Amino acid sequence: MIAASNPWQGHNFAGLLVILMIGAATLLSLIGYLCSRLTRPVRREYTPFRLWRDLSLLAAAAAIAVYLWGCLHLLFLEDQELAEKCELQRPAGTPTLVGRRGDFIPLRVVCEASNGHDYSIVIPGYVNPTVAVLLLLALTCALASAALHHRQRTTHG
Repeated sequence: MIAASNPWQGHNFAGLLVILMIGAATLLSLIGYLCSRLTRPVRREYTPFRLWRDLSLLAAAAAIAVYLWGCLHLLFLEDQELAEKCELQRPAGTPTLVGRRGDFIPLRVVCEASNGHDYSIVIPGYVNPTVAVLLLLALTCALASAALHHRQRTTHG
């Protein structure tokens, strides 16, 4: 949200740091868990539902990594640099810029023009679509894992 008193806002720096720290800790935890699943004794005990579960976690870890990569593009930018990027990347025919805002979902920095149009800068264009596809893949794998686990429990229990 943009405060009426300051239409030239980016991302909250404290919020960005919290996201980066929690995201990095989560990513490292997922990587550690997934690496532990590669040991020979564990691989022998793999069942289809465990495979789908781990594929879901792998897709989620990849989504977190891509999102954090996008966040890193924001970390060291100052307001002046964002203002310059807004001006340099302003599409032809776009009138005067009247504001800037930072959104975490989707991850973007939006430059707002006086005609009501806006455009994104700084965050690579592939970040949000890649995160969306990876999260959809993670959800699909998690649902497949749950269905296989439920079927295994009902046929053996």
